[in-house]
Parts: sequence; C-alpha cells; structure tokens
Amino acid sequence: MNRIRKGDQVIIIAGADKGKKGEVVRVAGDKVIVQNINIIKRHTKPNPQANVAGGIVEREAPIHISNVMLFNQANGKGERVGFKVLENGRKVRVFRSSGEAIDA
Repeated sequence: MNRIRKGDQVIIIAGADKGKKGEVVRVAGDKVIVQNINIIKRHTKPNPQANVAGGIVEREAPIHISNVMLFNQANGKGERVGFKVLENGRKVRVFRSSGEAIDA
C-alpha cells in the first residue's frame, strides 16, 4: 500500500517548487506527477502520422515521492503518513500526528 495515491492533495517539500500544493495525477513506482507542478518545456518534432503538431510543449515532469508530503486540510500543513489495521481487518492510512484516518 502506497503512502501517496492518485487524487491526494500534496505539498512539495524540496526542490524549485518547494511550498507549492497540488493534486497527484499519477503515481509510477517511486515517482509522482503533480498537477501544474515541476513544469518542463519539451521540444517536440511534428509527427503527421500520429497527428502531433511540433513545437515547445509544457508538461509536468515526475517528482520523487520523498519530495512530496500529504497535505492535511485540518491544520494546513504537510503530514507524515502511517498505517493502521481496523477491527474489521481493513488497512487504512492515518496521519502520524493526530492518528486521523485519511481514507475512511
């Protein structure tokens, strides 16, 4: 079970975009892609067969999962994430500081 999942609100804790918040678009192994964060310019050649126009395309680049932290709406800060097994045997993510379940 991953600590960070698609759709989570995260805050960037390291790098050029430090302090920015965004939603996780995709998780790929130990990297995450966050919406409108870590924007790069990609110089693309036109490809008429794939119907791709050439030019400079801006898109999100992956960020290592260690450089993002789950954002807690209650206190407005990034929080560490732990795991807890409920009485019914279901495993849930919890905030370490409060013990509050993230995905209830």
